Amino acid sequence: MTLNGKTASLGDRGIAGRDAIEVDGIAVEPEGELAYFALNKPAGVVSTATDPQGRPTVLDQIPLDASRGLRLFPVGRLDMDSTGLILLTNDGFLANRLMHPRYGVPREYMVEVEPVPRPEDIARLRKGVRLEDGETGAAKASVVGTSGRMAQVDLVIHAGRKRQIRRTFEHLSYRVVSLNRVRIGSLGLGRLKPGESRELTGAEVRELYGQTGLEDWGKVKEGQ
Repeated sequence: MTLNGKTASLGDRGIAGRDAIEVDGIAVEPEGELAYFALNKPAGVVSTATDPQGRPTVLDQIPLDASRGLRLFPVGRLDMDSTGLILLTNDGFLANRLMHPRYGVPREYMVEVEPVPRPEDIARLRKGVRLEDGETGAAKASVVGTSGRMAQVDLVIHAGRKRQIRRTFEHLSYRVVSLNRVRIGSLGLGRLKPGESRELTGAEVRELYGQTGLEDWGKVKEGQ
């Protein structure tokens, strides 16, 4: 990261509209108010800003007085039947870095499957599974509980294709009963109930930037 053509150091500050700030050679333009919300997405809600079919969206879950009329969008998606943590923001720079495979930001899920996975299939999840559109990549996977024929699997991935988790378990001959995302990088779901949301603190936003290798970026943004 550079500030006015020089490598920025921890503690340096920039002022929007006056200083030239670049990250990875990309100029960062002055922006208006930036906002960041964590949402516990309920089932039956689509992970888009709008829906032509009139279904409830993740933006509908953010109270109007909290969103302040800002143009928020979801970072990443959960399919309609899945639940859990969604980050909504108007900070496109952070959103792109969080989702880009280059930065390997972890995403953690609790997945209920049937039947109980065999140890060899958990080992395959950890190594990576080849699907029709390519390799899923290595993951952290462990069975954290069982009840009859069902098991809860804690799964951490660093990059994802569309419906990757469901397709991976189906490929291994398991039925996904429920899928709940509990963490994106350093941001956890916490005590949010389904449909509840909250605005992130400045410290949480800085930690998310740190997850993408920009530990000092929050310091620069504070000066804008």
